[in-house]
Amino acid sequence: MAKKKETKKVVEPLIEKDFEEVETPVMETPKPKKVEPKKPTWEIKDRMYYLKGGKKPVSRSIKSANIYWFDEEKGYERELKYCQNQKTSFVDEMKGDQRLEHIIFRSGALFIPKEKTVLQKLLSLYHPDKNKIYEEYMPKRIAEDQIDYLEMEIEALNAAQSLDIDMAEAVMRVEKGSEVSEMSSKELKRDLLLYAKRNPELFLELVNDDNVVLRNFGIKATEMGILRLSNDQRTFSWASNDRKLMNVPFDEHPYSALAAWFKTDEGMEIYSNIEKRLN
Repeated sequence: MAKKKETKKVVEPLIEKDFEEVETPVMETPKPKKVEPKKPTWEIKDRMYYLKGGKKPVSRSIKSANIYWFDEEKGYERELKYCQNQKTSFVDEMKGDQRLEHIIFRSGALFIPKEKTVLQKLLSLYHPDKNKIYEEYMPKRIAEDQIDYLEMEIEALNAAQSLDIDMAEAVMRVEKGSEVSEMSSKELKRDLLLYAKRNPELFLELVNDDNVVLRNFGIKATEMGILRLSNDQRTFSWASNDRKLMNVPFDEHPYSALAAWFKTDEGMEIYSNIEKRLN
């Protein structure tokens, strides 16, 4: 019996290319979008309104009808009316009969409870007399204004503390006039600090105004008899020989005009001359 030929299976060697890596795309799971909760457009709370300027008449009415507010979204003016039996103050949204109500401040104030949202919105958002005749009491805004004022007051007091005597005299001359010439340095410093505390905004404006120093310089020169201002306050001259230096433009304060003139080429020469005499 013939033997079967054995066939040898040739196994080819594996080469590197057979093991090439195939990148499998990774599917990222989409993150759910974070939904921000909508902020309420109107805070339900009791509200207080006051007449501006601290006025406190026994009673004061403001318009509750024939009021118009421009609606930017719709592009036209909408009529407003306060009717206690309606759920809106917009006339074009009202339904049924309209029972008009008066809006009256008593002793300068008007308290509106949170249940009367329609009237609150009319006064806080739409009424044309808001911030003209009356304003809403807002503690947060008042606190912010007070902080701004206190910070300005501190800045003004620090500036007053560091001013030299000439600048202090220039600033206080705006407030007290020629009286500052008779004040001692202690009196001047005291009044300067009080002025900075009482009116910090104006004080800081004066401190940063170059013309304040020049005006004071001109006034001192006139008080000491170096310059002379004519009786009609229209001309400055040398007091020694009446030679005219400058004319004051119409409707200008004479010393403000002199301060501006000191900045010109001619005025700078005169300033230097006066400065030597004052020293």
